Amino acid sequence: MKFKGVIFDLDGTLLDTLEDLADSMNIVLEQYGFPIHDASAYRYFVGNGMKNLVKRSLPENCRSEENITHYTALMLEEYEKRWNHKTRPYEGINNVIDILRNKGVKLSVLSNKTHEFTLKVITEYFGLDKFEAVLGARENKPLKPDPAAALEISSYMGIEPEQIIYLGDSGVDMQTAVNAGMFAVGAAWGFRTEKELQENGAKAVIHSPEELLNFFDE
Repeated sequence: MKFKGVIFDLDGTLLDTLEDLADSMNIVLEQYGFPIHDASAYRYFVGNGMKNLVKRSLPENCRSEENITHYTALMLEEYEKRWNHKTRPYEGINNVIDILRNKGVKLSVLSNKTHEFTLKVITEYFGLDKFEAVLGARENKPLKPDPAAALEISSYMGIEPEQIIYLGDSGVDMQTAVNAGMFAVGAAWGFRTEKELQENGAKAVIHSPEELLNFFDE
């Protein structure tokens, strides 16, 4: 078997979190008199951590570092209240996780969502015991597409990077995989386009979670 492990992105790959993120940010924007955005716009705001989501959501003339820090704290407060209202696993993903585990494939999660929220969300929807490692954004640690966290997971799993599939739905995820020397697979069901995935280094693009199993056929 060529591949021995999978690292999953979280938002847009394992879970459809878009509406809860959009609702939380829009509440903050509305409270402070800023324009709100359609949920579809948030497909392009997410992926680089919460501070970048907030920055992209604010009007351009309001994106000072002070404002971004202030509104990120408010956004996190709102998200804490409703992170599981509309969020759901993508259809078929739970079954694929179970099949891969039964095949002896090691699974992990790497997200640019804060580490605390990443742990909370995985515990709620999947259970931490399904994964070897679950990492989110941590203090003084670089975000994706820096490969450091992906390589940390590779070491923890005891699998060489080239034997790991990195599955994600954004260009940032594909860049992370390439930077870490992993096999980049794009999740076309997520938040970004197939074109973005291919332009950023996807070696393959799949259109349903079940297609991931094709890489592990014996």
